[in-house]
Amino acid sequence: MPQLAMASEGIANLGLTGTERGIYAVLIFIIAYGFVMAEEFTGMRKSKPVIIAAAIIWAHAAVLAAEAGVSVEDLHEAFEFNLKEYGALMLFLLVAMTYINAMAERNVFEALRSWMIRKEFGYKQLFWITGVITFFLSAIADNLTSALLVGAVVLAVGKDNEKFVAIGFVNLVVAANAGGAFSPFGDITTLMVWQAGYAEFFDFFNLFIPSVVNYIVPAFFMSLAVPDEQPPKTNEAAVELKSGAIQVCILFVLTIASAVSFKQVLHLPPFMGMMLGLGVLMVYGFRLKVLYGSKEEGEFDIFNKVRDAEWDTLFFFFGVVFAVGGLGYIGYLELLSAAMYDGLGQTPANILVGFISAIVDNIPVMFAVLSMDLDMDLYQWLLVTLTAGTGGSMLSVGSAAGVALMGASNHKYTFFSHMKWAPVIAAGYAASIFVHYLVNG
Repeated sequence: MPQLAMASEGIANLGLTGTERGIYAVLIFIIAYGFVMAEEFTGMRKSKPVIIAAAIIWAHAAVLAAEAGVSVEDLHEAFEFNLKEYGALMLFLLVAMTYINAMAERNVFEALRSWMIRKEFGYKQLFWITGVITFFLSAIADNLTSALLVGAVVLAVGKDNEKFVAIGFVNLVVAANAGGAFSPFGDITTLMVWQAGYAEFFDFFNLFIPSVVNYIVPAFFMSLAVPDEQPPKTNEAAVELKSGAIQVCILFVLTIASAVSFKQVLHLPPFMGMMLGLGVLMVYGFRLKVLYGSKEEGEFDIFNKVRDAEWDTLFFFFGVVFAVGGLGYIGYLELLSAAMYDGLGQTPANILVGFISAIVDNIPVMFAVLSMDLDMDLYQWLLVTLTAGTGGSMLSVGSAAGVALMGASNHKYTFFSHMKWAPVIAAGYAASIFVHYLVNG
């Protein structure tokens, strides 16, 4: 399988990190990422600054390549390498998002939310139930979607108890990130490692126990602060599943199996298996239209589900891949690799990756690691998958789930309400690394 490192493709970087243009490209990336981190305050979607930064960085890389006498063909080869990697991951994610939207439209998640509210659990029960559901749901759906779906339950039940909402949302962020770490479908970083061929699909399940520890340790301490009370009764009505809801869920499971089979058996990129599943979903959507016509129960337009995908995330991913790829082509990733992995050693460097991903989104961090062409064994690749996936839980801005819940909480869950629990989250982070060493070392 092709790897996400230019060196493995025989593409040499320019080695022009000390030039004025090279330094300017780094500053452009830093400024763009400043806007990404300030998304909560500015309201500007994170994809916009990184797309602009990617274009500017590659423009400077092209000028540097011309000045260094690099041929146009070699420049295009380096550029198209990033395009190939982005295209494969984008198609994979687009299908997964389309399925999630289809299940949401068929009331799958709304029925789950309604059931949990009508059960009238106590705050402590609800804390653990929502956390466990988020943990396992994020292994199938992405961590952002899982946190938002279950977050709606926490917000609905705890609307009169701000303390419960604040702790409950911290719990969801930790659960979503931990649950996404042991499944290629749970987090973009895990998916990137899988598609790059550094670990097989079932290898990631070796991270299940460390991921559980990563969630359980902080959740235990946070649960001690959850009010031991009963929330006010609600008159929540039961939500009925629309026709075909169960079938769409089954098709999603079969699509996951198809993606795994294409990769493991046919040695083709897994996005082809996902596209096969999308085609089947399109045909099934047509069948629903034939059966129910224009009735609300049967109105199922697959292209509406594609339209409603998280395009901000997909475009953000585009900007990150090309911005980091451009900096790597100039030569900065080679410098970073020497400083971290040659200077510190693999294990300390991979642990440091988690702390970096608490400040900078884990997508560019993991893409940078993959682009370094590191010679690591399976244990180390699983370690960096675990740390990059769960390190973002330490700060609310460290993951998409945290940023999204801050926006949805109506100021009940904030940066500082999350920061209060950073020590116990860091303890869970350290414990999961130790357990990974015990189980997989």
